[in-house]
Amino acid sequence: MIVYSATKQDFNDDVNMNRISDIILQNLREKNLGGGQHAEYVSWQNSLHFMRAVIDDPAIPGDVEVAIEYQIPRTSKRVDFMIAGDDQDDRGNVVVVELKQWEKAEKVDDIMQHSVRAFTGGANRIVNHPSYQAFAYATFIRNSSELVQDENIGVWPCAYLHNCSPEYRVPLDDDIYKTWYEEAPLFDKSQTLRLREYIKKFISKRSADGELLYKIDHGRIRPSKALQDCLVSLMKGKEEFMLLDDQAVVYDMCLKIMNQCQKDRKKRTIIIQGGPGTGKSVLAVNLLKDFTSQGLNASYCTKNSAPREAYLKLLAKADLKAQVNIKQLFRSPFGLSNAASNFYDCLIVDEAHRLVEKMYGDWNGKNQVKECIAASLFTVFLIDEDQRITTKDIGSIDEIKKWAAFFGSRVIMNDDTVLRSQFRCNGSDEYVQLINNVLQVGEQIDFSTDKIQYDLRVYDDPCELRVDLRKLNQINNKARMVAGYCFDWNVKFGRGDVDIFLENDFQAKWNLSGDKIWAINPKSFEEVGCIHTAQGLEFDYVGVLIGKDLRYDEALGAVITDKTKISPDDKSSGIRSAKDDVAERLIKNTYKTLMTRGQKGCFLYCEDKPLAEHIRRLIAYWEGRRSQVGL
Repeated sequence: MIVYSATKQDFNDDVNMNRISDIILQNLREKNLGGGQHAEYVSWQNSLHFMRAVIDDPAIPGDVEVAIEYQIPRTSKRVDFMIAGDDQDDRGNVVVVELKQWEKAEKVDDIMQHSVRAFTGGANRIVNHPSYQAFAYATFIRNSSELVQDENIGVWPCAYLHNCSPEYRVPLDDDIYKTWYEEAPLFDKSQTLRLREYIKKFISKRSADGELLYKIDHGRIRPSKALQDCLVSLMKGKEEFMLLDDQAVVYDMCLKIMNQCQKDRKKRTIIIQGGPGTGKSVLAVNLLKDFTSQGLNASYCTKNSAPREAYLKLLAKADLKAQVNIKQLFRSPFGLSNAASNFYDCLIVDEAHRLVEKMYGDWNGKNQVKECIAASLFTVFLIDEDQRITTKDIGSIDEIKKWAAFFGSRVIMNDDTVLRSQFRCNGSDEYVQLINNVLQVGEQIDFSTDKIQYDLRVYDDPCELRVDLRKLNQINNKARMVAGYCFDWNVKFGRGDVDIFLENDFQAKWNLSGDKIWAINPKSFEEVGCIHTAQGLEFDYVGVLIGKDLRYDEALGAVITDKTKISPDDKSSGIRSAKDDVAERLIKNTYKTLMTRGQKGCFLYCEDKPLAEHIRRLIAYWEGRRSQVGL
């Protein structure tokens, strides 16, 4: 969707008459789109005057097309500036320009190859490198527009930092960003003429019918052959994406349902249930691969960004361009309220229990369950209601059924759509039951112990836990510490350099805000991951710091939750103000989720010593049962 479109001449007039920002803002409101806050309004005022100067050359005809704030299909991202026309060989081209008002930027570290630190939005923030951002946007357009693919339209990205002096751009030219600035050149304030020449290479006349941008904006969405081939090749031979047991059964069901939807164009919804480690995400990624390879408009959707980032890294490994190629297929539910009915052939909603009514900034959002079903012909929900961890989480089977009925979408949910096989915790359903017994969740079942091969430890000293976990992390960077909502966010709110203080002088920080690669960044082991970062991910070993919100009452023989021990800094869970029964469920869901992140082992530290002894007694009973059966 294009917010503003005009000829170059009309754009110049709108800028010269100082009305460009008002027109863009009015168009945003008329199209019922978010944005247009004061800072963005000012950025249009500033940056578009610079762009007018760049294209103010008679060699760029006045009737070529200009577009501002083009929302890329399948994303909530908008392109700052595009100019379209034909070159000397009559080939259609679009130049994508990412505009930044920064005066300077800094490299974050040698690991974060996509990111820089810059002053924006009133603070120093970790944001995308401008060339990466421009290259990603151009790639997204190539991979989604049928017109661009069929008519071989060139899409050429660049970035323009019109306030940045040459001496301050040095960090942006670091070799770790070379992949991006070689594909999308970056121009500083001294290079206005060079940017003009770059544009003139591709735009020298009006396009054949003068409606190139209009046709791209209103054309059919189709994954490019390059995108299809990329995703298939990235998954080929990867054992971690192999479908087993009930995963394969549900996969076949989904293929059959999608085929039927294509034939009769009737909406359908499948609800796939599965506990921690049952392979919901693996199934989701396989469905994404298959539907994309069929040329269908499909996306993997999850509210939490951490699983999306982790799967991108897992699929593409060190191939940075491949990551960009497939990134558009992984989206947030943010902005789905603006999608047309049945815009997607299939929306695969992982971690559906974490859907909410609306996310901050999604001004038109009302209910993400509703918006997922409305936007998709076939909607796949993968859900575990026991992993809802905040009062805002509305993802439930009843909620899905309600909105499916509203849209006339047939619901498929039966015994065959339940994933039961355990692929985490060393494949042990018994371990998951042990955790249920520890937390006194559901029916307390005396289970067989002969299949448990899992490293479960309880520590009195959190420092010892960290030392042991650190040694395991040195093997393959697959061990992390995590915690619930108990501990304050001192660093985030400027109250100190440490967040978590435990006995024996244990100190640690929460994972860095904005560090989406915490789960795989070798430098992040010392940081403790919050539940929002860790949910949907898995490690070989996980260390769980259980705070004072969970304790054991020896007189009652009961595990007790205490919502008053949740940190006042927690603004997301709603637990402190929730009813007692709701708070109890959410606290126990949180710890169960954390304690089932480990493939091979879980190390526990409890602030409440009776709770530690309660867990030890259950482990001793479990081990005693094992010895009785001769294991």
